[in-house]
Amino acid sequence: MTGRIWPLAGGSAVALILLILSFGSLGAVAWRAEGWGGLGPADWAAVRFTLTQAMVSAVLSVALAVPVARALARRCFPGRGLLITLLGAPFILPTLVAVMGLLAVFGRNGVISAILGWFGLPPLQIYGFVGVVLAHVFFNLPLATRLLLQGWLAIPSEHFRLAAALGFSRRDVFRHLEAPMLREMMPGALLVIFLLCLTSFAVALTLGGGPRATTVELAIYQAFRFDFDLSKAALLALVQFGLCALAAALALGVALPPGFGAGLDRPVIRHDMGRAPGLALWDGVMIGLAAAFLLLPLGMIVLRGLPLVAGLPAPVWMAAGRSVAVALASVLLCIGFALALGLAIERAGGVVSRGLEVVGMVSLAASPLVIGTGLFILTFPLVDPARLALPVTALVNAAMALPFALRAILPALRQAEASQGRLADHLGLTGWTRLRLVILPRLRRPLGFAAGLAGALSMGDLGVIVLFAEREGATLPLQLYRLMGAYRSDDAAGAAVLLLGLSLLIFWAFDRGGRAHAAT
Repeated sequence: MTGRIWPLAGGSAVALILLILSFGSLGAVAWRAEGWGGLGPADWAAVRFTLTQAMVSAVLSVALAVPVARALARRCFPGRGLLITLLGAPFILPTLVAVMGLLAVFGRNGVISAILGWFGLPPLQIYGFVGVVLAHVFFNLPLATRLLLQGWLAIPSEHFRLAAALGFSRRDVFRHLEAPMLREMMPGALLVIFLLCLTSFAVALTLGGGPRATTVELAIYQAFRFDFDLSKAALLALVQFGLCALAAALALGVALPPGFGAGLDRPVIRHDMGRAPGLALWDGVMIGLAAAFLLLPLGMIVLRGLPLVAGLPAPVWMAAGRSVAVALASVLLCIGFALALGLAIERAGGVVSRGLEVVGMVSLAASPLVIGTGLFILTFPLVDPARLALPVTALVNAAMALPFALRAILPALRQAEASQGRLADHLGLTGWTRLRLVILPRLRRPLGFAAGLAGALSMGDLGVIVLFAEREGATLPLQLYRLMGAYRSDDAAGAAVLLLGLSLLIFWAFDRGGRAHAAT
């Protein structure tokens, strides 16, 4: 009995913390709200802009991902595995670093504007709606490509063999095999990316702004920092939570059951490719353009900023130290939460297990800025919020990374219990002994990946710290944003490379540590 009680107690405690963090902060926000009449025309314009840019970004990301994923699915070439791996890099990339890279390529002084100047054409205008959408496509095109690529790879090879035997043309193959898969995969991908675009505060902060390019989260920040209007910030936070909750509910409910059935796991051979002259060139162009779009901005910022890292001023290095400390604290909290909640989910079973799993995903419906708004309202009458800036940032970052960590460890945890659980029960292994001898050795890989992901996401976060931190308590992303705002481009480029290097180092160190000597 005790073997079931302690995991349920730990998981219930974590679930309570998450509910308080999400709905408690939301309750504080609702308490300060003054009714829908408190929103003016500019606020409703921010709501419309938020929905419009998220919808356009999601549609473009998924539409552009279709030919890229299709090309990757039907072509084998040297470096294909590395390229697919690199498609995951933008997800852990600090937002401000990506923005600086995009500015280096698409900005007024960027590469493309310089080329246009050779022909007497005006430079590109990246700020506003175009810049926000461009940045969102940069971040989410790889995610959409990975999602759709999994759909293509899930089509059993026997279906393609049968299509070849029946003499299907490429159009027939698309109509009967690929189009049904896309109808199954694309709605979920669209909604997930739509949700991510709703909560991308740093993109709107750096590339948006102005009356025509303000998102709801940016409006919350402006109400806080410029007007200190907690009531308006609270009301806007309620609107943002409602939008995110609706998008999350749709994303969870739109998934369709797979319609192709199981295959024999044979390698896919595309017989229809041999009768398509020029198709290999088209696929190569699609893959090359996608790779250039993703890698060129990063290469530009690294080439420019790497020589400037050594000369960065002392405040940047101090901010980097704070960011590393916050990231490590977020990793400890996130992994502790994920383990406790995962063990409770596995041991509880039934409705309780499903309920705990839903609670573990609840942070998907709340952006860090909304949670930060509620926590600021709760702590402001009691203590100087600046004193809580780093602990609150670490806690919120851990909660934001928890859904991804939980998705990573739950399958391995269930497999460990299924294969070793009965033997552990017969041996009377419970508590810490069971965790140390049975569970953890089989969770090293997913735990390492989850820890690296949580650390990298925390390193690049700019959602909560902007509400709480004063000038002397900035993290590296906030310090980088201030350098960009002060037009100190050299220091900003060096700080961007430092932030990128630290984020990748943290991810690599934890992921590598999880894979080293891990049980197979």
